[in-house]
Amino acid sequence: MLDREPYADLPQLPEFTLTSDDVAESQPLALDQASGAMGIEGGKDIAPHLSWSGAPEGTKSYVVTCFDPDAPTPSGFWHLCVSNIPADVTELPSGWASEAIDGAVKHLNDGGNREFTGAAPPPGHGAHRYIFCVTAVDTEKLDLDENASPAVVNFNLFFHGIGRAFLTGTYEVTA
Repeated sequence: MLDREPYADLPQLPEFTLTSDDVAESQPLALDQASGAMGIEGGKDIAPHLSWSGAPEGTKSYVVTCFDPDAPTPSGFWHLCVSNIPADVTELPSGWASEAIDGAVKHLNDGGNREFTGAAPPPGHGAHRYIFCVTAVDTEKLDLDENASPAVVNFNLFFHGIGRAFLTGTYEVTA
């Protein structure tokens, strides 16, 4: 694990609360949130339940991401990126990324799909962090289509993000 803190150099935003029935802070993810598509035996690539509250006044939409800063790449690994989630949505059920959300845009993740690619760190690489982030946005729609990468979405959040909520799970594959 490289201990990169991917949000440390971004503007500090007010934090609100993110919880889950499927993910506990700093605890290992379940096989449901591991990636069978990327070779984890029993992995199911199921996006976890997420629920948030306390977003700042002026929130007009949300962006939900999942990022592994410990991936063995210079840019980490985006497991999920969905923008333009309507402001009245504050909870997503387990498996939500496989379904349509009215008005939301699903962006291509680093696993090559527009859903959720579960955890799949290389064997023996140590525990990786999977940072689920809900960003409150000051506009109903970021002017981006589904072809915008998660990095481009997050660049836009530099200008439009007004609050963030985090929940971090871990996953490790022993050698």
